[in-house]
Amino acid sequence: MQKSNSPVVKDLVLIGGGHAHVTVLKRLGMKPVSGLRITLITRDIHTPYSGMLPGYVAGHYGYDDCHIDLGPLARFAGARLYHAEVDALDTENSQVIMPGRPPVYYDLLSINTGSRPNSIDIPGVDEYAIAAKPIDIFLRKWNELVKRVEANDAEFRVVVVGGGAGGVELSLSTQHRLQTVLREKGRSSEHLNYTLVTESAGIMHMHNDGVRQRFERVFAQRNISIYPNKRVIAVEKDRVVLDDGSAIAADAVLWVTTAAAPEWPKQAGLEVDQGGFIRVDKNLQSLSHANIFAAGDVAALPSPRPKSGVFAVRQGPVLAHNLKVAATLGRLRPYRPQKNFLGLISTGDKYAIASRAGWSFESAWLWKLKDWIDVEFMRKFNQLPQMDEESSLQLASGIADAEAIRELSTLAMRCGGCGAKVGATVLSRVMQRLPVMQRDDVLIGRDAPDDCAMLAVPQGRVMVQSVDYFRAFIDDSYTFGAIAANHALGDIFAMGAEAQSALAIATVPYGRERVVEETLYDVMAGALSIIQPTGAVLAGGHSSEGVELAFGLTVNGLIDPQKVWRKNGLQPGDAIILTKPIGTGTLFAAEMRGKAKGRWIDGAIQSMLVSSQQAAECLQQYQATACTDLTGFGVIGHLIEMTRASQVDAVLYMDALPLLDGALDTVAAGILSSLQPQNLRLRRAVSDIEQAAKHPAFPLLFDPQTAGGLLAGIPAGNVDACVEALKKKGYTAVCVIGRVEALTDEQAPIRLV
Repeated sequence: MQKSNSPVVKDLVLIGGGHAHVTVLKRLGMKPVSGLRITLITRDIHTPYSGMLPGYVAGHYGYDDCHIDLGPLARFAGARLYHAEVDALDTENSQVIMPGRPPVYYDLLSINTGSRPNSIDIPGVDEYAIAAKPIDIFLRKWNELVKRVEANDAEFRVVVVGGGAGGVELSLSTQHRLQTVLREKGRSSEHLNYTLVTESAGIMHMHNDGVRQRFERVFAQRNISIYPNKRVIAVEKDRVVLDDGSAIAADAVLWVTTAAAPEWPKQAGLEVDQGGFIRVDKNLQSLSHANIFAAGDVAALPSPRPKSGVFAVRQGPVLAHNLKVAATLGRLRPYRPQKNFLGLISTGDKYAIASRAGWSFESAWLWKLKDWIDVEFMRKFNQLPQMDEESSLQLASGIADAEAIRELSTLAMRCGGCGAKVGATVLSRVMQRLPVMQRDDVLIGRDAPDDCAMLAVPQGRVMVQSVDYFRAFIDDSYTFGAIAANHALGDIFAMGAEAQSALAIATVPYGRERVVEETLYDVMAGALSIIQPTGAVLAGGHSSEGVELAFGLTVNGLIDPQKVWRKNGLQPGDAIILTKPIGTGTLFAAEMRGKAKGRWIDGAIQSMLVSSQQAAECLQQYQATACTDLTGFGVIGHLIEMTRASQVDAVLYMDALPLLDGALDTVAAGILSSLQPQNLRLRRAVSDIEQAAKHPAFPLLFDPQTAGGLLAGIPAGNVDACVEALKKKGYTAVCVIGRVEALTDEQAPIRLV
């Protein structure tokens, strides 16, 4: 993420990672607006480029070839990336509502979420059909369909519903892919049967006669039947039912009908057209809400245009300009949609038909032209330029918000010491918004005005205590708070204790009062989302303002002193298990350099959000002999602590290490955590180091982990049942990574095999 020392003056929130918004992000990254904080809320971390999807489905492109990675792009733009789906909009309070997390405030809002196929009131579509949108769900179901066809020896009948360009391209590209798959398996594709159903008089009804005739010829050559003037009124498990009472047998139904809008813009009170699409003016500005813009399929333009990615791409530069000037009081620029555009429509087999007004043409060369155009478009977003800092706009100098100007004038002179605390009014509002938590053994908590929390330790139990605190490494303060809480509580669970209470320590970046409040609330709410399910209580804490967001917790736990797990309990013959995959250190080092794929970072975040509470309970059930949580010292560092304390040696199975997706790629590229060199000094504890270092996963043994899993010794007779039980509890990456052996005279206690 591009860091800025400028306080936040205005919040720009982008909903959706569509074709227009990726241009907005790139342009704001190249010429940032000082004081404008950008938040991207997206359901998909990798946004598909619609122009290349038929080629991907046909097998001509790989996944990364036709998806724009929003992770590096958001970092380049200095944008906070929130992986979430919007389900409501509160325009009165200027908040975006998402399930399972706090609302996000906006001064300016832009919506570019795309559309979905229209299946309203048609029974069975959601249950039995594969809709072309959302694209990520379509691609998952499409891959499942490919496997079904591979496993099927009988006739397989595919029905495509929709005769527009999307339905035609999808028919040809999916048929090409399935035929190719069958040929590669040495099987005939003659039993593959394709049918297209359309309400129109024929396919490609929005194009000229030449285009229609060319595609009708291609369909005839490919033995794809066309049912014109037919409307599907129901989709059943093995057929589609038409409006004339007839039915077509179907083993799979691909649904590619006219576009439909999401429901929440209308529910929020935005002015929409009859289809629910957001009505905008020539500047892409909402007709009902001046601080809201919309682009792409979700927008209804003054002069209607087809729902096509080509228009969203052209809207991107205009939208980027207008969002900047809306923040700085400049002049808006109108979007002028082209009346005619060149459409290059593929036939599935590296061949394309061109359509423009009343003209058409076809050739293999046209597909090469389309491929070149598409690859060049993708390159613009996957090979990002350096930021032009000198041309950065200054928002503060042009802002019209008088209250914001008064607040900004006080930010330059901030006190230290207790004068750096978050203001009482802000802190009080945050505490009031957080749910009250109580336990009988927490005698005084944050619901009381006293100076300290007061805790009781029940008879026969002792208290264990730990503290963790670190800088934010992601821009999503809610998720960061959750990860920090998980990381801190891992120490309690690694001792076999019950979590009792926590004290929070938060440093919030300087900013306007509203921004400070929202940041503090988000990070605290994220922490509580982890703390509450454990049964512990957030009893209080301390907050202050600083240069950057940082957060941590002092955590307390209770346990019978006779049942405490120590690191000194390993026994020869024990199996060594690890409950979560490793690689967070290298992945986030790569993310800081813009070298990590968004899905890698999202996978790491999801892993860090998994609590170790149930894992600890399971390990207790299967009589773990020793346990620790895997954090900053990496696998080798923490295992050395255990082997030395237990006076044993250990063997690690290198090929068994559970790894986060992308971790091998980043260490192979030489991208390592800044703590790695210090951890690597522990390599002297590994025998036959020269041979061991040849394994590609070797660097990951020294990779520092955040909110890592539990590393434990389990008696050999219990390990299989323990691993199976952990998997049932959701720890899908758990595995046996080694074994404990009797101590030898050698100075290197760890051997790699």
